[in-house]
Amino acid sequence: MPKIKPVIINVPEMTFIMVDGQGNPNTCQPYKNAMEVLYGLSYSIKMSKMNATQLEGYFEYVVSPFQGLWWVEDEKFDGLNINDKDKFYWTAMIRQPDFVTFEVFETAKRTLLKKNPDIDLSTARLEVFTEGKCAQVMHIGPYDNEVGTIKALEQFIVEAGYKNDISKTRKPS
Repeated sequence: MPKIKPVIINVPEMTFIMVDGQGNPNTCQPYKNAMEVLYGLSYSIKMSKMNATQLEGYFEYVVSPFQGLWWVEDEKFDGLNINDKDKFYWTAMIRQPDFVTFEVFETAKRTLLKKNPDIDLSTARLEVFTEGKCAQVMHIGPYDNEVGTIKALEQFIVEAGYKNDISKTRKPS
Protein backbone atom coordinates (compact mmCIF):
# COMPACT_ATOMS: atom_id res chain seq x y z
CA MET A 1 0.00 0.00 0.00
CA PRO A 2 1.30 3.47 -0.85
CA LYS A 3 2.43 5.66 2.04
CA ILE A 4 1.65 9.35 2.44
CA LYS A 5 5.40 10.08 2.27
CA PRO A 6 7.33 9.13 -0.89
CA VAL A 7 9.31 5.87 -0.87
CA ILE A 8 11.30 3.81 -3.37
CA ILE A 9 9.77 0.38 -3.97
CA ASN A 10 10.23 -2.55 -6.32
CA VAL A 11 6.86 -3.48 -7.81
CA PRO A 12 6.87 -7.16 -8.80
CA GLU A 13 5.18 -8.84 -11.73
CA MET A 14 1.40 -8.79 -11.37
CA THR A 15 -1.56 -9.79 -13.53
CA PHE A 16 -4.13 -7.15 -14.50
CA ILE A 17 -7.25 -6.81 -16.56
CA MET A 18 -6.57 -3.70 -18.66
CA VAL A 19 -8.49 -1.39 -20.97
CA ASP A 20 -6.83 1.36 -23.03
CA GLY A 21 -8.54 4.57 -24.03
CA GLN A 22 -8.35 8.27 -24.66
CA GLY A 23 -10.20 11.25 -23.27
CA ASN A 24 -11.11 13.10 -20.11
CA PRO A 25 -11.79 10.49 -17.41
CA ASN A 26 -14.30 12.86 -15.81
CA THR A 27 -16.50 13.15 -18.88
CA CYS A 28 -15.74 10.65 -21.68
CA GLN A 29 -17.90 7.60 -22.38
CA PRO A 30 -14.94 5.28 -23.14
CA TYR A 31 -13.66 5.78 -19.57
CA LYS A 32 -17.08 4.99 -18.10
CA ASN A 33 -17.24 1.90 -20.32
CA ALA A 34 -13.76 0.85 -19.15
CA MET A 35 -14.90 1.03 -15.50
CA GLU A 36 -17.95 -1.10 -16.30
CA VAL A 37 -15.80 -3.68 -18.09
CA LEU A 38 -13.05 -3.81 -15.44
CA TYR A 39 -15.36 -4.12 -12.47
CA GLY A 40 -17.76 -6.43 -14.31
CA LEU A 41 -14.98 -8.87 -15.16
CA SER A 42 -13.28 -8.58 -11.77
CA TYR A 43 -16.50 -9.32 -9.89
CA SER A 44 -17.38 -12.14 -12.30
CA ILE A 45 -14.08 -13.78 -11.35
CA LYS A 46 -14.56 -13.13 -7.63
CA MET A 47 -18.11 -14.48 -7.65
CA SER A 48 -17.16 -17.57 -9.67
CA LYS A 49 -17.02 -19.31 -6.30
CA MET A 50 -20.82 -19.40 -6.47
CA ASN A 51 -20.74 -21.57 -9.61
CA ALA A 52 -20.87 -25.35 -9.55
CA THR A 53 -17.28 -25.62 -10.75
CA GLN A 54 -14.61 -24.16 -8.52
CA LEU A 55 -11.69 -22.47 -10.31
CA GLU A 56 -8.35 -24.17 -9.76
CA GLY A 57 -6.39 -22.27 -7.12
CA TYR A 58 -9.33 -20.04 -6.17
CA PHE A 59 -9.16 -18.40 -2.76
CA GLU A 60 -11.36 -15.80 -1.10
CA TYR A 61 -10.08 -12.27 -1.79
CA VAL A 62 -11.09 -8.63 -2.05
CA VAL A 63 -11.26 -7.11 -5.54
CA SER A 64 -8.23 -4.85 -5.87
CA PRO A 65 -8.64 -1.11 -6.29
CA PHE A 66 -8.63 0.51 -9.70
CA GLN A 67 -5.28 1.74 -11.01
CA GLY A 68 -4.42 3.79 -14.04
CA LEU A 69 -1.51 4.74 -16.27
CA TRP A 70 -1.69 8.19 -17.86
CA TRP A 71 0.10 9.92 -20.73
CA VAL A 72 -0.27 12.54 -23.44
CA GLU A 73 0.89 11.88 -27.01
CA ASP A 74 3.70 14.06 -28.35
CA GLU A 75 4.16 15.96 -25.08
CA LYS A 76 6.21 15.33 -21.97
CA PHE A 77 3.66 14.41 -19.34
CA ASP A 78 4.55 14.42 -15.69
CA GLY A 79 1.15 15.24 -14.30
CA LEU A 80 2.10 18.88 -13.72
CA ASN A 81 1.80 20.30 -17.20
CA ILE A 82 -1.57 19.11 -18.43
CA ASN A 83 -4.73 21.10 -18.06
CA ASP A 84 -6.59 19.71 -21.05
CA LYS A 85 -7.71 16.28 -19.86
CA ASP A 86 -9.30 15.61 -23.25
CA LYS A 87 -5.71 14.93 -24.43
CA PHE A 88 -5.23 12.13 -21.88
CA TYR A 89 -4.46 8.61 -23.01
CA TRP A 90 -4.90 6.01 -20.30
CA THR A 91 -4.73 2.39 -19.37
CA ALA A 92 -7.36 1.56 -16.77
CA MET A 93 -6.51 -1.61 -14.84
CA ILE A 94 -7.45 -3.84 -11.90
CA ARG A 95 -5.02 -6.36 -10.44
CA GLN A 96 -6.12 -9.98 -10.42
CA PRO A 97 -5.19 -12.83 -8.06
CA ASP A 98 -2.46 -15.22 -9.20
CA PHE A 99 -4.96 -17.96 -10.08
CA VAL A 100 -6.43 -15.81 -12.88
CA THR A 101 -5.25 -17.29 -16.17
CA PHE A 102 -6.28 -16.56 -19.74
CA GLU A 103 -8.85 -19.35 -19.45
CA VAL A 104 -10.31 -17.85 -16.24
CA PHE A 105 -10.41 -14.45 -17.97
CA GLU A 106 -12.25 -15.89 -21.00
CA THR A 107 -14.73 -17.66 -18.71
CA ALA A 108 -15.38 -14.37 -16.89
CA LYS A 109 -16.03 -12.67 -20.23
CA ARG A 110 -18.62 -15.30 -21.16
CA THR A 111 -20.25 -15.03 -17.72
CA LEU A 112 -20.45 -11.24 -17.89
CA LEU A 113 -21.89 -11.33 -21.42
CA LYS A 114 -24.71 -13.59 -20.18
CA LYS A 115 -25.60 -10.99 -17.52
CA ASN A 116 -25.00 -7.96 -19.75
CA PRO A 117 -25.21 -8.89 -23.44
CA ASP A 118 -24.69 -5.27 -24.56
CA ILE A 119 -21.33 -4.79 -22.85
CA ASP A 120 -18.36 -4.39 -25.21
CA LEU A 121 -15.54 -6.60 -23.93
CA SER A 122 -13.39 -6.19 -27.05
CA THR A 123 -11.23 -3.57 -25.33
CA ALA A 124 -10.36 -5.76 -22.32
CA ARG A 125 -7.18 -7.77 -22.07
CA LEU A 126 -5.38 -9.81 -19.43
CA GLU A 127 -1.75 -8.79 -19.10
CA VAL A 128 1.19 -9.55 -16.85
CA PHE A 129 2.75 -6.19 -15.95
CA THR A 130 6.07 -5.51 -14.22
CA GLU A 131 6.66 -1.97 -13.08
CA GLY A 132 9.96 -2.61 -11.29
CA LYS A 133 11.74 0.04 -9.24
CA CYS A 134 9.73 3.21 -8.75
CA ALA A 135 8.98 6.05 -6.43
CA GLN A 136 5.54 5.90 -4.87
CA VAL A 137 3.32 8.10 -2.75
CA MET A 138 -0.38 8.11 -1.87
CA HIS A 139 -2.26 11.17 -3.08
CA ILE A 140 -5.24 12.00 -0.92
CA GLY A 141 -7.87 14.26 -2.39
CA PRO A 142 -9.22 15.19 -5.80
CA TYR A 143 -7.10 14.45 -8.86
CA ASP A 144 -7.24 18.14 -9.75
CA ASN A 145 -5.22 18.83 -6.56
CA GLU A 146 -2.52 16.28 -7.37
CA VAL A 147 0.10 18.88 -8.34
CA GLY A 148 1.44 19.28 -4.77
CA THR A 149 1.81 15.52 -4.35
CA ILE A 150 3.58 15.21 -7.71
CA LYS A 151 5.99 18.06 -6.85
CA ALA A 152 6.84 16.38 -3.52
CA LEU A 153 7.43 13.07 -5.32
CA GLU A 154 9.65 14.76 -7.92
CA GLN A 155 11.71 16.41 -5.18
CA PHE A 156 12.04 13.10 -3.33
CA ILE A 157 13.25 11.34 -6.49
CA VAL A 158 16.04 13.90 -7.01
CA GLU A 159 17.03 14.00 -3.32
CA ALA A 160 17.19 10.19 -3.21
CA GLY A 161 19.65 10.22 -6.13
CA TYR A 162 17.31 8.91 -8.80
CA LYS A 163 16.14 10.29 -12.13
CA ASN A 164 12.54 10.53 -13.24
CA ASP A 165 12.23 8.19 -16.23
CA ILE A 166 8.62 8.78 -17.24
CA SER A 167 8.51 8.00 -20.93
CA LYS A 168 6.50 6.16 -23.59
CA THR A 169 7.33 2.91 -21.80
CA ARG A 170 7.20 4.16 -18.18
CA LYS A 171 3.93 5.96 -17.55
CA PRO A 172 2.76 7.64 -14.35
CA SER A 173 0.18 5.75 -12.35
